Parts: sequence; C-alpha cells; structure tokens
Amino acid sequence: MGVVNTLVITGYGTNSHLETAHAARLAGADRADVVHFSDIVAARVQLHDYHFLIFPGGFLDGDDLGAAQAAGMRWRYLKDDKGVPLLDSLTRFLEDGKLVLGICNGFQLLVKLGVLPAIDGARFQRQVSLGHNDSARYEDRWVKLAVNPHSPCVFTRGLPTLYMPVRHGEGKLIAQDDATLQRLEKDNLIALQYADPATGAPTQEYPWNPNGSALAIAGLTDPSGRVLGLMPHPEAFHHVTNHPSWTRGDLDAPGTLLFANAVRYLREER
Repeated sequence: MGVVNTLVITGYGTNSHLETAHAARLAGADRADVVHFSDIVAARVQLHDYHFLIFPGGFLDGDDLGAAQAAGMRWRYLKDDKGVPLLDSLTRFLEDGKLVLGICNGFQLLVKLGVLPAIDGARFQRQVSLGHNDSARYEDRWVKLAVNPHSPCVFTRGLPTLYMPVRHGEGKLIAQDDATLQRLEKDNLIALQYADPATGAPTQEYPWNPNGSALAIAGLTDPSGRVLGLMPHPEAFHHVTNHPSWTRGDLDAPGTLLFANAVRYLREER
C-alpha cells in the first residue's frame, strides 16, 4: 500500500484549488498540498516528491491570451531556480508512472501544453485545443457525463454515468484535423462525453452538450490512461448537498469518484 501525496497547483487566477485539495483528501490521499506556481519556479517544492498532480480550474491570467495560453508558455519555457526546465520536471513526473488531472482551466492547460492527448506518444505537441462555446457565452450548468468503458483512463475505470457542473466560456474541443478526431475515437482516448440526461447517450444537443464540443467530448485521456483532463468540475460535487436535487433524494454519482479511483490506483498498482 503506497503513500499518496497530492500536489494542487494554484496562482495566476486559479480559483478552485481549495475544493480540489479537499476532494483529494476525501478520496483518501495522505497529503493534498496547495502550492503556488512561484514555489515550483523557486524550487521550494519539487514535483518528484508527489504522486498525484492536479491543475485545478480558474481563469489563468484572466484568459486574456486565450484560456491557459500564457500558463502553457510558462511551463514550456521557464526553468526553476536550480536551472531545471519545468518541462523536464513534468516529463520525469509523467515517465515515473504518476497521475495528472486537469480540471477546466487545468484541462485547457494540458491541451495547450500538449500533454493531452499525446496521440502516438507525441507529448508536448499541440494536437487539439479548446475554443469558445457555440452559445457564445459563459456556461454555468450541471451536466451528465457518459463514461467510456473501453478507455485506458485509470480515473474512470468502472464508473457509472456521472453528474457535475460546468463553468466555462471556452470548452469546445477542436482538433487540428478530422484524422485527429478519428484517432481520439479509435484509440478510446475520449474518456468522458456529454450525455442526454434521459438516455445517458452522448449528445451534441444544447444545453446537454454545453459548448458544442466535437464528438460530445467532455474529457480526454492519454494512451497511458494516467492523465485525464475534463471541462466539468468533479471537485464541485463532493458532498450530497452540492447536488441540485439533494433535498428530493434524486442523486447521481459524485465527481469525487474520479479522485477515489486515482488514489486507489496509486496505492495498489503504482
């Protein structure tokens, strides 16, 4: 049984770091530290001391250059105070078989940086992006999510249809070409899809698909299954009272099941 230390990155507009760390603790993580990005740059905190890295939601740099664009450049080109490129530290973390979760703005960061989807192992090459919602407005609503049972994603193994809120203006997944979309589907890298609440089937219909994302994509994994990025907020459904129908007893599976799967994997299979 391994120890699970979780690192939640904050700073530059991140605003759901505390809820995210709380969800990791509820899931059984031994530690869930909230650390400012500047402490990573100053080398006061080392990625390799952790097993589970989370990029939570927020509005990095106000999304002024596009969602998470500036943050992606920081991770790509900065070195820490010991002279180690941040990209090298992140590469080592990934190659050590550890887990990475990106939520909303964190998902935007992972795709802008090219950590996802990494088709054919092409890590740090941008293959998809996330653009403005088809509604041309910020979407704040609860959505159903269909889980792909064939995905290699360790976060979603054995999970039922999930329910959690979205809070974003740029959540429409856009691939660089049709061939990339086909590979996402063929390789089962689509871990989560927006679903019709009546049927549970993936849908392109608004508002169940709140942004018009291609193939109803709500979350992607990489070929290893150890990286997950999703636009909905699993940390926002960590208690029964978070659910909009909790007083009526009509409840759905909570988003914290993703965290529980991650902690279980790290304890039993790492």
